[in-house]
Amino acid sequence: MHYEMEELVPIVGRLAQKYTANESTSVTYEKAEQLMGAVLYCIHEAELGEPQEHTFDWDEGRSRGELAVSGKKLSAEQAYKMGADCVEKKTRKALKLYHEILPEFSCYENTCLQDTFIKGLPEFFKWYDVVFCPQDTILTLDYPVLKDISRLSGIDRVYEFINCIRLEQVFLKKFPQDYVVEILEQYTRRVSRSMESGGTDGDWDGFYAYSRQEIMENLCEIVFTSVLMHILLRKPLSQQEFQEEERVQLQELFSRAEVPEIRDRLREAAEVLFQQYDQEAAQGQARMGGALSGYLADYLSGAIDGLAVRLKQLLFTPFG
Repeated sequence: MHYEMEELVPIVGRLAQKYTANESTSVTYEKAEQLMGAVLYCIHEAELGEPQEHTFDWDEGRSRGELAVSGKKLSAEQAYKMGADCVEKKTRKALKLYHEILPEFSCYENTCLQDTFIKGLPEFFKWYDVVFCPQDTILTLDYPVLKDISRLSGIDRVYEFINCIRLEQVFLKKFPQDYVVEILEQYTRRVSRSMESGGTDGDWDGFYAYSRQEIMENLCEIVFTSVLMHILLRKPLSQQEFQEEERVQLQELFSRAEVPEIRDRLREAAEVLFQQYDQEAAQGQARMGGALSGYLADYLSGAIDGLAVRLKQLLFTPFG
């Protein structure tokens, strides 16, 4: 929805007056830019509407904004107030979801995930300004999730980040903690060995130490990739360690196949996994319902394209 500047400036003026506690409408140029950004952010929120409870897709999990439902263009003032209300509601929902995740949250001793989720997010909620600067994300959110949220800012980005973390925790908790830890340890050993040998599989004497605490990649993707490799090899998940001949078999597969073929093979393997989740949900054996199972499948599937490219280029080392 587009509004002319003459419609927006009065809103910024009233916001500036509120910012100065009704003492003045005069603020610095930088502050005026910030307040204009706040107004535009809220109007955009009004267009989007607010996310529904416990949904995990930013586009599908939103109610239609009242601007879209009404079928008519509201005034800039009406749109701003509507959007500001959406921002406040979304912030409360994000905080609620965060506290729902916390009790069973595990970072698997990974520093990046712990610092971002345990240390960083409370600071966001402490300092986030829903009125004067809702567009500010505050945090860099260093832990990489499997969904591109770079186009989002403010509470939009943080809310989606928390959703992604919840899905990842659901997936990782399908396995015993020591199982996940072992996969991460295998991954770091492989990376260390590759660094030391210049990218080959030479002997490793431990000079390049790389621990799971230092991993900057997405933990969920590492475990997901390991599971897919097991499925491709028809190897029981209980046999975590890949043997040399199995590593060679996988590497030959990825070196000979083109990216589309690798992607298709990965999707087929993922479908086997997702069908199992659907069966568990249908039988009431899973900790999540069918809807959440579907969101998790969509989330993990979104990582397959990038994974196929990296496997083709041998830039990803999932073989412990």
